[in-house]
Amino acid sequence: MRAGVVVAAQPGVEDLAAQAEELGLHSFWLNDTPMVHGDPFVALALCAKATRRIKLGIGVTSPALRSAPAAASGFASLNALAPGRIICGVGTGNTARRTLGLPPTSATALEKFTAALQDLCAGGSTAHREGDRVRDIRFLHAGAQVNTTDPIEFVVAALGPKAAAVAGRRGAGLISFGLLDPAAWQALHQVRRQAAPGTPHDPDSYLVTALHVLAEGEDPHGDAARDATGHLVLSLLAYAADTAADTPAFADQLGAAERDAVRGLLDRRGTTATAPDRHTRLYPNYLGRIAPGDRDLVLPALMNTLALVGTRAELRTRIAALAKAGIDELLIQPVVDPPAELAQLAELLG
Repeated sequence: MRAGVVVAAQPGVEDLAAQAEELGLHSFWLNDTPMVHGDPFVALALCAKATRRIKLGIGVTSPALRSAPAAASGFASLNALAPGRIICGVGTGNTARRTLGLPPTSATALEKFTAALQDLCAGGSTAHREGDRVRDIRFLHAGAQVNTTDPIEFVVAALGPKAAAVAGRRGAGLISFGLLDPAAWQALHQVRRQAAPGTPHDPDSYLVTALHVLAEGEDPHGDAARDATGHLVLSLLAYAADTAADTPAFADQLGAAERDAVRGLLDRRGTTATAPDRHTRLYPNYLGRIAPGDRDLVLPALMNTLALVGTRAELRTRIAALAKAGIDELLIQPVVDPPAELAQLAELLG
């Protein structure tokens, strides 16, 4: 299985991209969460100039964040800086929209957006609608500033069948967050294949998670493991807290301990499940290193569900099962010591 990394855009991120390339990692991704992280297009431009081989991805943008012409211009501009190395991740904006206090967009809008980006980034045209007006648009000057010749890889963020079907119809790969169940991946791949009959091969699939390799005798649920994986666990608890009132189906699936943790998170953040401004309390430092005082919210069951924690032998066994389920690349989100965690990933999968 290949290896890659996902981080937040910030000054100096190009140095981490260069290290990832030196370690032999396959891809380097940045989040597109406007009110939480830096701008990924700006940061990936720096990464493009600092690297020569590694793939560069945005994981993921959304029609609820950017218009198709603006997003296409950004990706084609990156493709001019790093020809053939750009990955465009697209999704409904579940995270980036909720951090604004707004719901994600629909699968229908996602598919239209993906199709428009694919057409524009390949040098074609597309129908662009604003209100009642529809205009045919395309790059009017595909010179040195944009690259529509070298292909851009497209992947769709999916946790369920609707997005997986979009990926199939658009000939795109899949990317998913914290989905470590091989059976769930097999189901997503089946939906994608059914939506794309006659496709000669499956596009690549990417799994985003966190990794902590246990030292000999180390507690798998100790402080070090909780610090390395806590950002994933708290992201799930924040999502459950945010959606409990409007769409309670997800929170209802949690066990008693997890529901207690959701209530604890709301209390600590000084908000409620119905407060209209709860996003301003739940999402600061989203996907960043957790505070020591929140370690008790990092429940062992959720650590095991969302992240890879274990000895080298245990982790290699789990990763082999994921590879068998069709995962092509493991992407980690390092938050404690990113350079050390990248080196650990490279050694584990080397």
